[in-house]
Amino acid sequence: MFSRLKSIFFILLGVFGVKSKLKLIPLNDLKKDGDRWISFGADPSFLVDGKFGNGWNEMSWSSNAGERIPLKMYWDDGEGFNEGRSLIIGEITKGNSNTKTYLYIPDDAIAIRLDPGEKKLDFSFSSLKMKKVSRICVAVKALRNYSSQRGYGYRGIVSLIRKVLNAIKTSGMKSLWVNAKQIMEYNSNSMVNDYSSWLEKSRFLEKEISQINDEIEAFEYKPLISIILPVYNIEEVWLRKCIDSVLAQYYSNWELCISDDASTKLHITKVLEEYKARDSRIKVVYRNENGHISKSSNSALEIATGEFIALLDHDDELTQDALYENALLLNRFRDADIIYSDEDKISIQGERFSPFFKPDWSPDLLLSQMYICHLTVCRKSLVDQVGGFREGYEGSQDFDLMLRVTELTNNIYHIPKILYHWRAIQNSTASSGTSKDYTHIAGLKAVEDAIDRRKLSATVVSIEGHSNIYLTKFKPTSNPKISIIIPTKNMASVLKTCLDSIFTRTRYYNYEVIIIDNGSTEPEIFELYKYWEKNEEERFKVYVLDIPFNYSKLNNFGAEKASGDLLLLLNNDTEVISEDWLQEMAGQAIRPEIGAVGACLYYPDKTLQHGGVILGLGGVAGHSHKHFASDSSGYYRRLKIVSNYTAVTAACLMIRKEIFFEANGLEEELQVAFNDVDFCLKVWSLGYNNLWLPHVKLYHYESKSRGYEDTPEKQFRFAGEIEWVKNRWSRILNNDPAYNPNLTKDKEDFSIGTPSEIYENNLSIMRCKKEKAHSIEVNI
Repeated sequence: MFSRLKSIFFILLGVFGVKSKLKLIPLNDLKKDGDRWISFGADPSFLVDGKFGNGWNEMSWSSNAGERIPLKMYWDDGEGFNEGRSLIIGEITKGNSNTKTYLYIPDDAIAIRLDPGEKKLDFSFSSLKMKKVSRICVAVKALRNYSSQRGYGYRGIVSLIRKVLNAIKTSGMKSLWVNAKQIMEYNSNSMVNDYSSWLEKSRFLEKEISQINDEIEAFEYKPLISIILPVYNIEEVWLRKCIDSVLAQYYSNWELCISDDASTKLHITKVLEEYKARDSRIKVVYRNENGHISKSSNSALEIATGEFIALLDHDDELTQDALYENALLLNRFRDADIIYSDEDKISIQGERFSPFFKPDWSPDLLLSQMYICHLTVCRKSLVDQVGGFREGYEGSQDFDLMLRVTELTNNIYHIPKILYHWRAIQNSTASSGTSKDYTHIAGLKAVEDAIDRRKLSATVVSIEGHSNIYLTKFKPTSNPKISIIIPTKNMASVLKTCLDSIFTRTRYYNYEVIIIDNGSTEPEIFELYKYWEKNEEERFKVYVLDIPFNYSKLNNFGAEKASGDLLLLLNNDTEVISEDWLQEMAGQAIRPEIGAVGACLYYPDKTLQHGGVILGLGGVAGHSHKHFASDSSGYYRRLKIVSNYTAVTAACLMIRKEIFFEANGLEEELQVAFNDVDFCLKVWSLGYNNLWLPHVKLYHYESKSRGYEDTPEKQFRFAGEIEWVKNRWSRILNNDPAYNPNLTKDKEDFSIGTPSEIYENNLSIMRCKKEKAHSIEVNI
């Protein structure tokens, strides 16, 4: 009650414009020099002294700096400051600046810390103030910025308000707030500023035009690329910008195949005829009646003569090097059938934002969302083979096409560069993932069709509160037996929680639990064993392996004892949340192309502990989206969908027993750390896809039974294991195919890193050929 009254009090102060003046107290690696601050170490931090309200606040400050400095907020809930309670709230911008930003301070926060960057520099940072704001205020500001960025006029705003009211009616306020939070995350100050900084730095990596022209001249292979451009009643300014972006291409062996879908606006014909007369590479077909985008795209396909096609929307733009980059790849890898690249959005003012840095080819991710999207270049013979675009899938016609074409080839390549600008204007899906509901329905139908064509034992469902992403659930049709292997020692209360949750919450019946006791001595643990041996005599077994702790040896020993078709490696400090966890994991694990299957693990405070493993984070590997809230969508909604990862944690990992032994089990040289990463990489190198399931949830009370690396002996061993993994997997650790080289290696939040010069992505990583899996023949 008191906290509620306190919140209302601060909101009233905010309504009347009353701001709390906050004082910055240097905590670490900072000193004052006149009116400037000097950071003299790698961990500068301020304690914020003053009154603040929990919930949404507007924070403002004045600053001056010679470069952009990220500003990170930590909050103390009574247990001190740590990375799990932190987020980037903005930046100290380059030059003089007065900055305002909205931020959310959790209800349990009792103190705030601000960290300006992580290196030595000097800057001014003053006039820090805070005022409480309501959710409505935050939503209105987000709506205003959103509308301005996308050029919404009065009618557009009215239309948007109608959509908001309809969303409330159909899905409730909670769904609306989830979507609003997504918009605020995608357009947050830190993301916008990070991308602006990224764009500045990327200019230094751009090739000189003369160098590009010399390379094109030297190409042995110059395929004709037909750009498919369906047009219908688009504003003249955007149509011109679209076509001009094609004319500006460095690579010249293209043709632009335009299909006008019986537009009624008079400027369309005038503009198209003007460009057609200007350049003989531009072809135009005028349809007699409006048939919508699938028919119109097929009309453009009919006049295309290129070996490859590229898909372009009538209000979007290509980067100047888009076709050059694709031709460059085709000269290096003649087998390429499909090529896709990264993309961003562009506002009506020409501002670039919301970059989508994508992973390399991820077939399960494509079943979840149309992630390859723009720019996509495809061998035309494959498109012809599947019959082009299908009617009835308008809005997701390109998604449907890619699902069908990718069934014909594994020669799918990714260029980790921004080659496409998606125009964010009213009624464009670039403006919002929910601006066209029919696109979601068409996409759902496309995935259902893919499941039927591939004769998969699976169903696909929509994900509540999210459009254009899907959850495909596979059934464990053969009812395989699952052997759950749990190494443990003493700590009876910890293991009891784990076993209770398995035996009382699991719906799937055909499993056994194999305890590998690592030399327990406490009476309570043996009492626990007796209890379960009596109550689950057919499904509960205990084996003793009394050796110095070696996680790999213990699990390998357990695998030898297992009678199941599937092995589930499970930590003793876990607790099952999802009742259908075993059948969901088993349904995926029995698929012939799948290797390791990982789960969504939470800390006891319901923040994320494991959302897949990202290679290279912190030098070796780290967990995706670590410490994110349980309701967070993650980077482009990765926390809501089944995703391919190169590795997953063995705290909860399912795999077919035959693959476990094919990969020679866990590496026993790695006693504690990174044995799961090494194991997953061995499985991946055999040609199997590893994946992570968002809907299989457990708690993970991390390191309760093993403890932390807090002694000289443990730290020495840990350092040795790091070097061991680096020596074996150095090439892939620097470039995780399930990540993107333009994303950060310093944090686990998918934030923007530095522009990458890496071009080949997983093509430079050697991988061996596996029948019915990957067709690129390489070796690790």
